[in-house]
Amino acid sequence: MPTPLLRARRGFGFNDTMQTTHSSLILAHHTLHGVTFEPDTFHEHDLLWLPHHAQLARAGRKRKAEHLAGRIAAVQALRDWGHKNVPGMGEQRQPLWPEGLSGSISHCATTALAVVSYQPVGVDIEAIFTAQTATELAGSIVTEAEKVRLAGSGLPFEQALTLAFSAKESAFKATPKRSQAGCGFMHYHILDVQHDQMRLQAIDQIWHVQWLVKNNHVITVATG
Repeated sequence: MPTPLLRARRGFGFNDTMQTTHSSLILAHHTLHGVTFEPDTFHEHDLLWLPHHAQLARAGRKRKAEHLAGRIAAVQALRDWGHKNVPGMGEQRQPLWPEGLSGSISHCATTALAVVSYQPVGVDIEAIFTAQTATELAGSIVTEAEKVRLAGSGLPFEQALTLAFSAKESAFKATPKRSQAGCGFMHYHILDVQHDQMRLQAIDQIWHVQWLVKNNHVITVATG
């Protein structure tokens, strides 16, 4: 049976909508809503379900499909908080959340994730780097001191570096918009890595990151 969201999307008169599957998981005491989607089933008219669809007119097909999946996940997350509207898109392409709520969206390949909270929160999902990619990117993601901390975690280098990348990305997303200007990976410093948690410091703020590995992907959630 079609989900309420699928029925709503079909309400525009199109039965051939992008195929999606919804799931959820708990991480860092937050419910993450996931949407697995089939990009090949995406149609341009699927975007009409989004109030801001005109802002995506120049985006590529892949970007449009990812954006749609992310917004579907976001609507699922917002329903937990009593909201039914689709988050709009700001001038810097950021999701616009209801007053009093914070949220975050991430996507990788054919999976999109969204989380909503009363407190600043960020989510990220990344495919685990190959050995070559990890070697090429390490110097732009972590300092030598952070490499030592990651090595102490006992994780394979590729997984540890992917974790560092994802943790810093989710912490950046959780950072208030007014404080994000000029921030990069090197502004977020890894303090320690313990089991399934990591602590970062940036802009006089300590970020707590919880993570897991699922289907060769690293998923992180950052909270203040």
